[in-house]
Amino acid sequence: MSSIVAEAQRRIPVASEVVYLCIADYKNHHGQFLPKEFIDYRVEEGGFGTGTVISFKGRFAGNVRHFRNKCEETVPGRVLVERDQLSSLVTTTTITPEGEGCTVQFRTVWDAQGGITGLMERLFAPAMLRRIFSRELELLEDYAKRQAKQGAFP
Repeated sequence: MSSIVAEAQRRIPVASEVVYLCIADYKNHHGQFLPKEFIDYRVEEGGFGTGTVISFKGRFAGNVRHFRNKCEETVPGRVLVERDQLSSLVTTTTITPEGEGCTVQFRTVWDAQGGITGLMERLFAPAMLRRIFSRELELLEDYAKRQAKQGAFP
């Protein structure tokens, strides 16, 4: 079975610590910058970093899919991994400090389905997710700028 990869990254002119806290705080911040394709977002367990369990629905190409992700901080302050408990999907968020800002990368990998469905998935899903991730990164940048300006994080 082959894997499918979708990724996007963006340079964000906000301190990496602020951006990381926006992403890792699933209870108070993470849901504030999700694109419209992510619906019914909620925190089931925890709320910050490792051990947090979130659930949501993704509306992609007219289909709605359920996700239940368990989160871990594989490199505290830099790398978050969300593993879907309902599929093979794994999303890694990497925040790389660069000067007074940072680069944020979203990378999602999952096992392709077989047959014609898998072929269609391999052809179209990465580009679709890349567009969604790019929008999420734009929303994250705007949100992180507002949080930094308000002094929401130390």
